[in-house]
Amino acid sequence: METTKMTKSSSSIEWGKIFRSYGTVIAGVIIAIIFSILNPDSFATLDNAINISRQISFLVIIGIGATIVMSVSEFDLSIGAIASLGGVIAAKIAASGGPIWVAFIVPVLVALVVGFINGWIVTQFRVLSFITTLAMSTILGGFTFWLTGGATIFENIPDSFRLVGQKSLLGIPLLSIVMLLITILFWYVMTQTAFGRRLYAIGGNESASRIAGLRVKWNKNAAFALGAALAALTGVLMASRLGSAHPTAGNGLFLQAYAAAYLGMTSFKEGVPNIWGTFVGAAIIGILANGLTIMQVPTFMQDVITGLIVIAAVIMQKFGRGSR
Repeated sequence: METTKMTKSSSSIEWGKIFRSYGTVIAGVIIAIIFSILNPDSFATLDNAINISRQISFLVIIGIGATIVMSVSEFDLSIGAIASLGGVIAAKIAASGGPIWVAFIVPVLVALVVGFINGWIVTQFRVLSFITTLAMSTILGGFTFWLTGGATIFENIPDSFRLVGQKSLLGIPLLSIVMLLITILFWYVMTQTAFGRRLYAIGGNESASRIAGLRVKWNKNAAFALGAALAALTGVLMASRLGSAHPTAGNGLFLQAYAAAYLGMTSFKEGVPNIWGTFVGAAIIGILANGLTIMQVPTFMQDVITGLIVIAAVIMQKFGRGSR
């Protein structure tokens, strides 16, 4: 009897580990299988898989930025506005005939400053991050409208600026390659470097980290700056993809980025924001959007279904935790 109980207990623990670590991944695979069965000729194709990888590239990159800020237990609600501003600055530089590399670098540098200011206000004056960054989002939104006059920038955009957003290498979109490189880079930074471990330590227990001698303010400022830089890069890549920039182009990415990050917290590292988890979360959102679009489901219903899937993924993770 005891042997049987031990076997059952061991089996339960193993299933719990699987659900805790890979519940979201399993959910994503099940969703992909369902869409493949329902639409074998349009969804389950290599071309569509490549298309999905291109579509999620923006969400993955800005989601990684959100994840870095979340690792220090803060939130940056200005990432959507920063993405919009980044795209507008890049498009203006490109349209004016400036060097293309400048069009890519300047928005990121501007965003680094904006992110540092966010972090400085939060750490120096102990203002809640969601209030600080919400105010910054409003400021940047107004500034971006002033820069563009509320209009879309599309005239005189050179082909060289569109290259990264629209071209492919060996059949793989450059956007997908950039997304993968950034994911690997920041996975390495967050898990294999002292800087990444300091961010997680601060997010886990700020007071203990301060007592241990960590420079909490500096590291938090760096997290905000990196998150903003990735948001601006997202905006630049969007402008490159579209060959244009609108003052609100990045705003829609804000909620999806945090949805991806929260979905990712149920993958690989239980309850902890992590880079590959965010990648998986963004992939699930992208697969859902793609599959539902192929099935001609109205956009508002896509939002409802996406929300339900997020809740289901969290329940799966909780179920796994409860079985420990």
